[in-house]
Amino acid sequence: MRTATENFDSVIIRFGGEIWIKSNWTRKMYEKQLLQNIKNTLTQQNVPHQKIERKHGRFYIRTQNARDTALILARVFGISSVSPAMKTTAKINDVVTKSLVVAEEALRKKGTFAVRCKRVGKHPYTSIEVNRIVGKQILEKFEEKNLKVNLNVPDTVLGIEVRDEAAFIFSDEIEAAGGMPLGTQPKVVCLLSGGIDSPVACWLAMKRGCPIVPAYFDNTPFTDQSTNERAIATAKTLFNWAIGFQKKIYIVSHGQNLKEIVEKCPRRFTCLLCKRMMYRIAERMADLEKAEGIVTGEAIGEQASQTLRNLRVLNLAATKYPIHRPLLGFDKAETEKLAKKIGTYVISTRKAKDCTAVPQKPATQAKIEDIENAEKALDIKSMIEDSLRKSRTLLL
Repeated sequence: MRTATENFDSVIIRFGGEIWIKSNWTRKMYEKQLLQNIKNTLTQQNVPHQKIERKHGRFYIRTQNARDTALILARVFGISSVSPAMKTTAKINDVVTKSLVVAEEALRKKGTFAVRCKRVGKHPYTSIEVNRIVGKQILEKFEEKNLKVNLNVPDTVLGIEVRDEAAFIFSDEIEAAGGMPLGTQPKVVCLLSGGIDSPVACWLAMKRGCPIVPAYFDNTPFTDQSTNERAIATAKTLFNWAIGFQKKIYIVSHGQNLKEIVEKCPRRFTCLLCKRMMYRIAERMADLEKAEGIVTGEAIGEQASQTLRNLRVLNLAATKYPIHRPLLGFDKAETEKLAKKIGTYVISTRKAKDCTAVPQKPATQAKIEDIENAEKALDIKSMIEDSLRKSRTLLL
């Protein structure tokens, strides 16, 4: 015998709230991109479905794998929540009948519940009347469960959405990625180290609609293959949130640059000089990719190179594109929480070789004059060209 969950034949897709504050033209463009992203996800995940209907603020998908489909779509940016649901007509008798089927499985013995109906269209009843009628029927039919109504903090909410001639019954609202549909903003080049912070910064840029082009700077021999593998693994996980978009990562040869910095420049400036070189190379990649900015995982005070003074020194190396830092005000606990949600935390905490070029006493309040004087010992243009020539692209 099939359970109510197995009989769910639809998925309710609710748009991200910010989409509604846009102008009509922008909102239509965002919805079009979101629909395309949903279709790409369903196709590439081999999810069988019959139909996608668009209603005000919603998409409704007909599928016999509603639960699995809902979980897959919860990773699509621009969707605020999803619900596996059972579809019926908007006739009150049908709404009550299907509500009882869903309630039988969803409601626990001696638990509390609430019925919450939302309607769009003209019907011979109000939402409050639906709540009252369905709630009364539940109490009568499942008297042995000793259920009680709690409209404030119920154990279970039975949701009913009535849309014109159709109604959808559900008991679970799954939080989705939220944000803006991916592709509604231009691409950004992301400095991806594989540690905890940078993948989260990438994900937050994606959440705002920006497709990412990760760039991993290979510091061999100061790091090793374990560090490279970790970075590539985090990129693969991030691209699970970007189905339908290009999945590639640049592996930039940076070890020789770092070697020259260590040998020719004051050691206390090593990390700042290294990162400034990364910014310059990333700007060239942004040109190639027609991107609109560079994203990093830096946060105020997270490392010696990330004091406010040092961040200003770093910024001055970028002359063409802005440096975006989504984690600027995050503390480590907040970043780790997001990394666990994204799925990168376990990968980022794998044992890998730390960079051995890090000085014992790094500068925390560097002056731009001192940094620029130190860089006079370097052939910056030649170093950039050499790194770009030796860089490689991996399709994931």
